[in-house]
Amino acid sequence: MRIKNNKLLKKMDFYLILDILVICLIGVLVVASATHTHPLGSAGFIRTQIASIIIGFVAIVFILLFDYNILSKFYLPIYIFSNALLVGVLVFGRGADEWGANRWIKIGGFQFQPADFVKIGIIICLAKILSENKNTVNKPKTLLQIIGFLIVPMALIAVQPDLGTTMAFAVFGFGMLFIAGLKYKYIIITGVAGILSFPLMWLGVLKDYQKERILTFINPELDPTGKGYQIIQSKLAVGSGKLFGRGLFQGTQNRLGFLPERHNDFIFSVMAEELGFLGVSTLVVLYFILLYKCAKIARDAKDDFGAFLATGVTFMLAFHIFANIAMTIGLMPVTGKPLPFVSYGGTFMLSNMMAIGLVLNVNMRRDKINF
Repeated sequence: MRIKNNKLLKKMDFYLILDILVICLIGVLVVASATHTHPLGSAGFIRTQIASIIIGFVAIVFILLFDYNILSKFYLPIYIFSNALLVGVLVFGRGADEWGANRWIKIGGFQFQPADFVKIGIIICLAKILSENKNTVNKPKTLLQIIGFLIVPMALIAVQPDLGTTMAFAVFGFGMLFIAGLKYKYIIITGVAGILSFPLMWLGVLKDYQKERILTFINPELDPTGKGYQIIQSKLAVGSGKLFGRGLFQGTQNRLGFLPERHNDFIFSVMAEELGFLGVSTLVVLYFILLYKCAKIARDAKDDFGAFLATGVTFMLAFHIFANIAMTIGLMPVTGKPLPFVSYGGTFMLSNMMAIGLVLNVNMRRDKINF
């Protein structure tokens, strides 16, 4: 057993772990800067962030102890439990008073956002279904079953409402289908249907605040002191950083409190202002390495289930990275999506670490080993 475990350990991608660790350490520094003028002080935020990182790495170690294929045997219970969590949010959720939507569940003194973990559960379920139906994925019956399987959690999240997370599900679901061999005609049909359905969504699906976000995205100056305030201040922070930045803890948009949610959704803006183009470029390169390695692990997986599992995680992380950065520079509407491994937040950090744990698990077991 010791020899076999050593064989598995040798297959560990330590460069991926190092890459994640460096991104996390950058996050701790920027969270410290973003909260150093907070009324509660930065010490509590820093301790929580470091604790979240440590717990996340413990979760990775735990996930690596078992073969990821075990999860494929329990995909239906995982799917049922995931949707039950989302129903629980609709019944017992909280957060509307603080954030405008009930997306959190509180148990005792612990509060978490179930959708963060449900993303992982649904990726596992889709990976199992696609691995069993890879050769028939373009048959209408099979494709409709897969889409129906995905629509249920998306609908439960959409009514919270949480448009950003709903988009994340759509992205990794579509990405996994694409890798499974989805024909281009379905891609074109989906794109056309999305464009044609937008007027109907505008009239009957989107909430007023979501419509305001879209209008503000098109022209923030429509409401510069209201709905457009966040993006205007964010773009000012990003632009003022120039090449080298103002220096850590020296950003005026950050220090003087003009930048909202600066330790969470707009932490990239803080980094751009204080570390400049060179600082954020370094972060982007680290993210590129992360995504490249995850994609390579998906390509080299020993089976379809592992390949789709790593693919889903790759698309999920790519969406969050792109959506957050694009949001802060005005390329996307404000969706409230944090930046992976950098933004402050316990459950988001833990869920992303768990996702990386699954990818590392697939990589460790890319060759068949008898236990």
